Amino acid sequence: MHYSQIIFEIDGAVATLTLNNPQKINSLSKIMVHEMMDVLKRVGSDETIKVLIIRANGQHFCAGHDLSEMDDRNVKEYTNIFDKCTEMMMFIHQIPQPVIAEVRGVATAAGCQLVAWCDLAVAEEGARFATPGVKIGLFCTTPMVAISRAIGRKAAMEMLLTGRYFPASEARELGLINRVVPAEKLSEETKALAEQIAESSAFVLGIGKRAFYSQINQPDVSAFSFAKTTMTMNAVTEDAQIGIKAFLDRKKPEWKNQ
Repeated sequence: MHYSQIIFEIDGAVATLTLNNPQKINSLSKIMVHEMMDVLKRVGSDETIKVLIIRANGQHFCAGHDLSEMDDRNVKEYTNIFDKCTEMMMFIHQIPQPVIAEVRGVATAAGCQLVAWCDLAVAEEGARFATPGVKIGLFCTTPMVAISRAIGRKAAMEMLLTGRYFPASEARELGLINRVVPAEKLSEETKALAEQIAESSAFVLGIGKRAFYSQINQPDVSAFSFAKTTMTMNAVTEDAQIGIKAFLDRKKPEWKNQ
């Protein structure tokens, strides 16, 4: 598929999806969301890819929905916009590969949602995060889902109700992002994190990611029951046995990804 608003590249076990419409601050247009969904499906079905990085060209990460597509529409049209974007966001959790957001500049509204919904996030020191929908009469309700699951309730409410920009340092303290790095090292540090993760078995990474999101909202007793069963089934896989034997023999494991 030819992409007009994103770039997709694969470098070994690490793939990169680059938002590529900087003239519109990489807004999530209907075309871009469709193209992102296509890439996520490609990545999810490619066993050679272990990690996906989502980054952006230009000075900023993403300004959320393309408001030019949301001016004077009807309920059916708005429903389609939010349905497609939600489907794309949900697929980030459904693919087995860990997804890392690489954030430069601002990430606002659905752009902030994208960062919050990625499995991990690395941001440069000047990055800023906000859900400013309240200021234009359109509360950031769908971003709220991702943000309220990434940070505490009080902090999420402050972000949503005030629309103010949270600097990278504060976003790191709240748990919205994992790391804050100098701007000139952003790509380098993000790639290093991706490659560190990619050292593990793709099969086991997929087991772990699915298990994490399956148990996260379960009560303690059912979460432990689910985790015990998952870990038992993981233990009998070929890669688990390879890893255990390699550790005991002090050797580097050679994964079979099964």
